[in-house]
This record gives sequence, structure tokens and C-alpha cells, in this order.
Amino acid sequence: MKTKAAITEEYGTAFVVRGIDLDDPIGAEVLVEVQGSGLCHSDLTAATFGSPWPAPVLMGHEVAGVVVDVGPQVMGLRPGDRVVGCEVVHCGRCVDCVSGKPWRCTRVEETLRGPDQPPRLSYEGKAVAQFSEVAGFARHVLLHENTFVKVPDELPLDLGAVMGCGVVTGAGAAINLAEVRVGDNVAVIGCGGVGLSAVWGARMAGARRVIAVDVAPAKLDLASDFGATDLVDASSTDPIEEVRKLTGGVGVEYAFECVGRKDCAWQALKMVRETGLAYIVGMQPPDSVMELNMFWDVMIPKRSLRAVYMGHSTFKRDIPLYAEMYLQGRFPLDKLVSARINLAEINEGYAKLADGAVARSVITSF
Repeated sequence: MKTKAAITEEYGTAFVVRGIDLDDPIGAEVLVEVQGSGLCHSDLTAATFGSPWPAPVLMGHEVAGVVVDVGPQVMGLRPGDRVVGCEVVHCGRCVDCVSGKPWRCTRVEETLRGPDQPPRLSYEGKAVAQFSEVAGFARHVLLHENTFVKVPDELPLDLGAVMGCGVVTGAGAAINLAEVRVGDNVAVIGCGGVGLSAVWGARMAGARRVIAVDVAPAKLDLASDFGATDLVDASSTDPIEEVRKLTGGVGVEYAFECVGRKDCAWQALKMVRETGLAYIVGMQPPDSVMELNMFWDVMIPKRSLRAVYMGHSTFKRDIPLYAEMYLQGRFPLDKLVSARINLAEINEGYAKLADGAVARSVITSF
């Protein structure tokens, strides 16, 4: 079948809307009509600097939609189901999957098509790669059923889209990975979709102070809605000094860098107290190199710096949970989506994201 997609024909170039071909679902594959596709900064970083997937490549990894068709081996989904996709694609059978760590799956290739099979996506007879094995900037997606989780009918799918990355990554970083406890102090640098979700996750986990740091007043205002107790405008004050002041000179137990800049990563490390942990959540560009004095910056203050991948989320558990909390009025998910755009507006949407004008834009029309 034919569908419309915004593909990256060559890395470092703008997205181009094309008509591409989708094969029919085989095996455990599911065909979904997309109702929402989120613009995550990671897609722009990869489209600009390159990724392991060869061009032409279809970016986008925050998708939600309705199942249209399924392959003969699909067990848990059927046409008409409303689903959210997540890039934690997993085989479901390896040691990591069966021990509840699907984000560490070692057999992701089992969910993909082999070299002797036709590609799922093609353009003018040439295979189109699926970034993060999702490829969501399109009217339809064709993916393994382990990419999706069914969600309540009451959940708006434009909101569901951002749950597949921004929400599970940010909230998961605080809840699953850092395991924030009642009474902990937390700082979150960057209040976009991921950062706001980290703010919410830390507040839900019982943090004493959730200090939101950004340079955009509008985003700091949003952080209050998500549970921030303190707001730091990094454009007018030294954020490290301010965070330490707010914590009696001690620093926070956990700091989350959600921007994707090495200077922000450095700030996160300096904000944490002795024995504290700084988490690098934002996608750093490939030329980002951070130099540390291992003696004075790490060993003596006993601080740690750790990368975060998808919030260590078991998404088939976490996404329905977060959806239920939204429907209960306990998660302001609707405030994450600042703009709803057409597929043809994707480049303009990313320009606004780069300017800090929006928390998250979602493609809702094609």
C-alpha cells in the first residue's frame, strides 16, 4: 500500500514529504494508522548528525494510532485497537526480557525482517530504514507487535504519542532508574517533554524539592503544573549556585540533564551532593566530549554520572499506568502537547522546538 511520510533522504538535510510503499504485514507485524506522531529532539539530532540506520531513513519514534491489520502470528492485538508505540522493541524471550528488562533486549533482530525478505518500507524501489525500528513520521507504520501496547479508548491518541518516549523516558528516569524516595531533593535541567515528565515522576515519587531549571519562563511556568517546587531561570542566575542555595548548600541527591548539551551535563554533575547521581537523559550530539577530573570531580566527592536509555521502562506496564493516572486527573499530560501540526509542517515544527517555543509538537494530520 501507499502512504505519506516525511523521510530523511540524506543525513544533514531537511525532512521531505514523499509517498512511500508499505508491504503487507507478515508474521507478528502490525499495521497501524497513525493518529499522533511526536517531534522528539532525538530525531532531529540523528537526522542532522547521522545514525546507525542508513539513509534514506524514516525518523520518528513517538507514535500512537489505531490497528488496521495484523500478521498471522499476532497474538495480543486486533484491528480497531488503540495503541501507543515505543522504541523499546524487544524479542520477549531473551534473558533480559524474561527478567523484566526489555530495554536491554539482546535479540531485537528477531523482531525485524531478514535480508531474504522484502523491506517493510520502500521508496522508488529502494528500502527505507526505520529509525529506532519505529519510523513514525508517516500516516501508517508497520512494526512488530512488541513495539505496541494497547491503551484505554478514553486516552486521546495525540497525547498518547508523547508517552512512547518523552513520558516514559523522563518519568522512568526518576521512578525506575533513580528510584527517587520520599524526602529526596531533585533538580531537572530542561523543561521540554522529557524534563517535565521527570519533574512529574520525581514529585509523584515523593521528592521534597523538585527544582526545575530552564532559560524559558513559559517552560518554567509549565514545570509548576507538573509538580516543581522551585523554579530556576538559568538565563539570569548561576543554576548551580541557586540549586545549592535551595538545598542549604548541600546539593541534590539526583540531577537530570534533559537538554542534550554537555554544559548542562556538567551543571547536573555539579548540582548533586556528595554521593549524588547525575543522569544524562537528553540526546547528546555525537561530537559532544566531556572532560572530567576524575579525582576532584568524581572520586573525592563520590559523585556519579550515568546515561539513561528510555527511562529503563517496561513500557507495556508503564504506559497503561501513566494513561490511567492521566484519566484520573493526576498527570497533566495534555499540557505536554503545545502544538498540533500537519506532516508538511515538520521542519517548521522542529524550528520552533529548537527555539524553545514549545514543549512538544505532535503531527496529527497527514
